[in-house]
Amino acid sequence: MNKQDLAFTPALEQAQLIRTKQLSPLELTQLYLDRIEALDPKLGSYFTVTPELALADAKAKTEQLATTDPDTLPPFFGIPISIKDLTAVADIPCSYGVAALRDKLPGHDRAVVTRIKQGGFVLLGKTATSQLGSLPFTEPAGFPPARNPWNLDYTPGGSSGGASAALSAGLCAIAQASDGGGSLRGPAACCGLVGIKPARGRVSLAPLGDCVNGLLTHGAITRTVADAAAMLDLISGYVPGDPYWLPDPNPSFLAHATAKTVKPLRIAFATKLDPIGEAAPECQQAVLNTVQHLEEMGHAIEQISLDLTDLLQPLTAIWVSGVSFSGMPKEILQPINQWFLERGQQVTSGQYLQAVAQMQMFSRRIVASLEQYDALVLPVFMSPTIRVGEWANLSPEEILHKSFEWVAPCPLFNATGQPAIVIPAGFSAGLPVGVQLVGRPAGEAPLFTLAAQLEAAHPWIQYRPPIA
Repeated sequence: MNKQDLAFTPALEQAQLIRTKQLSPLELTQLYLDRIEALDPKLGSYFTVTPELALADAKAKTEQLATTDPDTLPPFFGIPISIKDLTAVADIPCSYGVAALRDKLPGHDRAVVTRIKQGGFVLLGKTATSQLGSLPFTEPAGFPPARNPWNLDYTPGGSSGGASAALSAGLCAIAQASDGGGSLRGPAACCGLVGIKPARGRVSLAPLGDCVNGLLTHGAITRTVADAAAMLDLISGYVPGDPYWLPDPNPSFLAHATAKTVKPLRIAFATKLDPIGEAAPECQQAVLNTVQHLEEMGHAIEQISLDLTDLLQPLTAIWVSGVSFSGMPKEILQPINQWFLERGQQVTSGQYLQAVAQMQMFSRRIVASLEQYDALVLPVFMSPTIRVGEWANLSPEEILHKSFEWVAPCPLFNATGQPAIVIPAGFSAGLPVGVQLVGRPAGEAPLFTLAAQLEAAHPWIQYRPPIA
């Protein structure tokens, strides 16, 4: 296998090559570091790269491999991973996309990072994010914009844009990411990748509290459904004090992703979201093609409508208040986050609590209306990927409005806490288009089975962006 093919090999397959001593963690880590050095100046996918730490860890793991029973190794032993720069890693800079904080060192690991380290991963560095994760594109002031490997004129999405760009270009094997309103799913779709947004309570937010009333969750962007399932198996689980938690799956998510038989399911789909309207033709077609494949596989398909009208106002109040929660001084923020900060400071405590209650009541109605279905197929975004800088000259109000219109199919399921997985569903004008499969509350397992069934029938692993 040549080095380029190895860089795009799924992580679980790389792990097997390491276990059988056909590949060393040091060789694999050096491969990705070389690719980062060569390609990232064009992509802006990493804020921070830590070659010394990565190579030292990979060298130690290579030495460990020579004296350890392979069957006792953790699942991703020696596999290089990127961490989103909203996720704290002890003694590695975490800027949150704020240029003034680019050298700030956290004194702790987030719980998800602890589990990633326990899983055997080698950390390559921190990937680019929109400032404070507040926007669906990744162009924070003071940093180069993150660019889409399929066409450098376009965004890889946000806020996990650096994660998706790095993985899509072969600059890591798996990318840790997070999703508070589509921040993981959108970038996965923009770059032709798999993205898993777990159910609320599946992955701990420890040691921090919940700052946006259950909207945010950690997840991962991967090349394959099996990699996503194995990653969720690794990072899931309760940490004492978590405000939300779910029992561990039985059997594992990976077992569901590799199931040999699939029972027929009842699946709904929608391409229209009121009050926004119909998705763009490319996004509609991706959904229609997907449900056609599912129908051919024996699943029962039904079209439905969704109305987000009652969600927009409370969600906006909660979202702008999130910037206030950050505690960042106004002067170090870029203009749109300064505007969010001012808007958030105008939301009284009573108004905030009313918004939370309204969001929860809306969520109850949505979950109840979907209870009869095993899964729901939706666009990820309502229109194709935007260009880098396309909204740079718009007012904050216009950017907020356009952002909500673009990402409309995503925040709904942050509000309800339902899981969703994004899979590639073709191309439009040379850029990837994805769809999302949404499950019942705590229902990731059937999503992995469905996504793997679609992956097997219409593989996407062979597609690579031009920059590769």
